[in-house]
This record gives sequence, C-alpha cells and structure tokens, in this order.
Amino acid sequence: LFQGVRQAQWLTKTKLVEGLPPPVLSIIDNPAHRLEDHEEGVKRAISHARLWDTTEVAPRREHYCPVLFEDLIHLCRLMSVKYPSLTKRMLARNYKISATWERESILLQVRGLNGILMNSMAPIPPVASKEEILATEEHVLETFYPISPTIDLQEVNVYKELNDTGKSSFRDGYPYSHPHTLFFLESANIRPNRFRPEQLRAKMMMFAFGNALAKAKVLYGNDPKVLEQPIVVQSVGTDGQLFQFMVFQLNTTDLVSSDGIKNLVWIDSDQNLYERAQCIPEVKKRVVTKPAGIYGFQPDTFKKFLALYLHGTV
Repeated sequence: LFQGVRQAQWLTKTKLVEGLPPPVLSIIDNPAHRLEDHEEGVKRAISHARLWDTTEVAPRREHYCPVLFEDLIHLCRLMSVKYPSLTKRMLARNYKISATWERESILLQVRGLNGILMNSMAPIPPVASKEEILATEEHVLETFYPISPTIDLQEVNVYKELNDTGKSSFRDGYPYSHPHTLFFLESANIRPNRFRPEQLRAKMMMFAFGNALAKAKVLYGNDPKVLEQPIVVQSVGTDGQLFQFMVFQLNTTDLVSSDGIKNLVWIDSDQNLYERAQCIPEVKKRVVTKPAGIYGFQPDTFKKFLALYLHGTV
C-alpha cells in the first residue's frame, strides 16, 4: 500500500490510536508480569542471533531475524510456569488467509501468505469499552480524493468469495480456534526486497483485519453488522532489530459505508531492540577501540513483545 497505514485505515474502516492500549500498558507496568532476569536472557538471544549462531563473519538478516524471533518466543514461553494457560497456544507457519468484504462499491479481498500466526484456545477480550466503540461514530475517515484509495491494489477476477485460513484454524472442533498474534519477519537481505516500516505496518494491519474478519464471519455469519463481542487480533513486525507493535479490534463488519461504528487499531511504531550489533571488533592502530558485541540495548522493547504475548491470559 503506497499510502501505508492511512490507506489501510480507509480500506478497513478503522480509526487509529497512537501507542498501545491500556490493558497492554498495564501488563508492561506490572512487575508481577515480568520475566525473571529477562534483560540478560534477551541480551543472550540477540547475541545468539547476531554473533554466535553463524559460520560467517557476520550472519545475514535472513538467518538472524528468524533466529532472534524463535529465541524471544522461547523466553516468552518460560512464563507458562507462572501462567499455565499460556501452554494452550499454537504457532501456525506458512498458512494462507483469505477474507472478502465490500467497501463503498468495491469488492476487496486480502489473501496470501500470512506470516506466523499464534492461535489460542480463548479469545483476547475487547480492549475498547462500549463507550469508546460508540464514540468512533463521530470519527471521520481520511479520503485521498482525487486519488482512489484502491489505486495501487491488484485488480483480479474473483470467482468465489472466500473467507478462510486455508487450514482448520477457525473450524468447529479445532481447539486453538482464536487468532491471537501475527508475526511478520522482514528478513530479506537486500533492502529493496524488504517492506519499509510504514508499508510493513499497513501489511500487518490488513492481515490482522483479515484474520479478525474471517473469524467474525465464522462466529456471526456473512451479514454486515456491529459485533456483539468485538474480535481482537494483534500483530508484531520486525526486521531483526526494529519492531512494530499493533493491536486491532474489529467492532463491525458493516464496511460498505464510511458512516457509523468504526474499527480500532493501536500502533506503537519503530521500537529498536538494540542500536547496533558489532560483529567484528573495531581496531585502530592495532588497538581494539570497539569490542564485538551488542550496543544500545532497549529492554522496554522486549517488555512490549512479552506484554502482547501475555495479553488475554493475565
């Protein structure tokens, strides 16, 4: 999406709120929900991904980005000793999503490979109150006149309007039936092959919306309506250093008109986990001026990652 999040807001009829929602912030601020010695654990995870787990002088992004993700998820799973319900999660990799909706007079579809989805046995409770949801009626969505908001979307012939996940994720009887958090790893080595942060946030938003919409249609049917129980899907994107955090709340599937109740998204953008990984010592006149190591570690970024993981359980 050329216009990024602003365009995604129009396509999904969504109001943006900067920062993370209060329920997530309360998890971050509560010492009881922190992982013991988490700073040392995260530093080890970064060093493992950036410095140790390689036979090359400096590992490539396509290698260190997924290694770091797996190590961070492993740290989060350690909290299941304290909160056993965290074991009732499942990571689905390389699965496809398809969700279709009408916006004004345009039929839209989000589809394709969806990153890594963490499913849970229980849904994340709504993060916005009924009053906050009702207040979105007053919000006016930005338009791009005279440019069409769909100008850079691929036009295709749709022979069947699909709303599914290509797997049994949301079907009757599947225990991990609720989408919890989507993870997008931008691990291409060459910069032009990676999404820029703004485009990544737009992609995260479209797929969080798509998963929420597919779930809503399973629960409430295809007729457009304001949902009795809003559906919350989170998203995390990273290139192995910079993180994007998002919480999406689907309040309505009545998306044709720009009037009425809107959906809500909270975004915390461009959070570095560390400033630099020095893979080779810096040497000047035979003196090591900068040893190999991780510099500019930002512990608050992992706290946000962990809070999204815990959200819906604590």
